[in-house]
Amino acid sequence: MSKIRTLQIMCSALVALLFTLTFGILMLLVITLDDDEGGGGGGAELAAGSLKIGKGGVPAAYAGLIQKAAASCKAGLPAAILAAQLNQESGFRANPGKSSAGALGIAQFMPDTWYGRNGSKGAGVDGNNDGRKDPLDPEDAIAAQGKMMCELLRSAKKHPEYNGSPIELALAGYNAGWHRVVQYRGVPPRTFARGETYNYVKNIMASSANYSGPDLGAVTSKGWTRPVDGPLGTPYHQRGGAWSSGMHTGIDFTVSTGTTVKAAGPGTIHTAGRGGAYGNQIVIKHADGTYSQYGHLSKISVSAGQHVEGGQKIGLSGATGNVSGPHLHFEIRTGPEYGSDIDPVSFLRQQGVKL
Repeated sequence: MSKIRTLQIMCSALVALLFTLTFGILMLLVITLDDDEGGGGGGAELAAGSLKIGKGGVPAAYAGLIQKAAASCKAGLPAAILAAQLNQESGFRANPGKSSAGALGIAQFMPDTWYGRNGSKGAGVDGNNDGRKDPLDPEDAIAAQGKMMCELLRSAKKHPEYNGSPIELALAGYNAGWHRVVQYRGVPPRTFARGETYNYVKNIMASSANYSGPDLGAVTSKGWTRPVDGPLGTPYHQRGGAWSSGMHTGIDFTVSTGTTVKAAGPGTIHTAGRGGAYGNQIVIKHADGTYSQYGHLSKISVSAGQHVEGGQKIGLSGATGNVSGPHLHFEIRTGPEYGSDIDPVSFLRQQGVKL
């Protein structure tokens, strides 16, 4: 081999190494930076729920794609749900090979679902703008997964009478088709398809906590407090006909009208005003990508965009909206909108707050 050829090979290797290092740095920035403008669009918005990356969490190669897919959904789609789906579907393998049913790629799209059939539009997306919609390309498949889940989530929120939370209904629709959710008016029971869809929803809801970040157990309790001084009332996820979704999506504090309501933790006011069944409400975005919500207020003392500290007065409790009496309804969410709730008692206790 000539010296010139050897030099050419060495130069090519050096260029490849520099490209790899540069791409790695860019990916690190994508998965760690937070866009303060809120959900929607693309980029590295963590408001849809930040991810645990690395060992025991999401592979770094896919974290940015998952974050972007979740953040583009304004309905409040948690990134950890998408991550748990990918693990359930393929174990985060870009090309796990065809399943026995012929599913393809990291998100295990069925060919008819991806490409469409009988003239119907498929779910395929050109996520990287290379002119192709390839279910074997994670950039396309994860973008398509996020879009499909977002559409299902929006449909789910139109049916509060169905059995299951909006996220659970969307997962059931992803697995079995939305027509099955309509058929059973909720998540299909164990008797449907030998429990496949029922267990799919159950497993993903349970395992999604493994992909949520930052590790809330390591977050200091400094700056966090009870949102109001009063006893706990209706617990989280209590079922009943009093709620449009069939279950209670937060916790209640039994307090009289006019009781001071405080920001549970430091953050920025996302919204402050009328909130439908919640009456006068406030939603605060916190630094870790979670949101806290305060409902049925008689008075609001803050405005959108304002920074608040934990313990700062933000309003007064009341009985506005759909209520049977005065109280504070409090939620912790992975997104700003209804349907992305998580257990607020567990969350506050992880901050060191005593309830």
